[in-house]
Amino acid sequence: MLEIFVDADACPVKAEILRVAERHQLTIHMVSNQWMRIGNYPRINRIVVPTEPDAADDWIANHIGPGDIAVTADILLAGRCLKEGADLMGPNGRPFDEGNIGMAIATRDLMAHLRDTGDIKDNAPAFTKQDRSRFLDALENVIQAILRRS
Repeated sequence: MLEIFVDADACPVKAEILRVAERHQLTIHMVSNQWMRIGNYPRINRIVVPTEPDAADDWIANHIGPGDIAVTADILLAGRCLKEGADLMGPNGRPFDEGNIGMAIATRDLMAHLRDTGDIKDNAPAFTKQDRSRFLDALENVIQAILRRS
């Protein structure tokens, strides 16, 4: 059965995930290192992991499988979940797959290096209504594709 795994600590689209999951009656695993108040949807599992680095990533990577969806902005976690056969998307609706994960990891590493050397400053754009709309559309499309495959 299709389940959604969310790297929830910094996820800006938790409410949108909840809305789509309710419509399809899907189980959601909201994984974070602190308790989060997130709706009363009966199929939501709030997973609180220790505050150790990568504890949420490890939990998700160890529980996700083929036919599941992960929502994360963490490129390295996306790569781990792809190896488990899951479908992946960022909170902006961008899908991750075998064809683009290598470039995403390389870009992440380059940007980290440029920030470390002071060559660039991290000025991430604000999350917009269009980003939320794009995410909702992308999540619905991924769910429909998985349901057609099953």
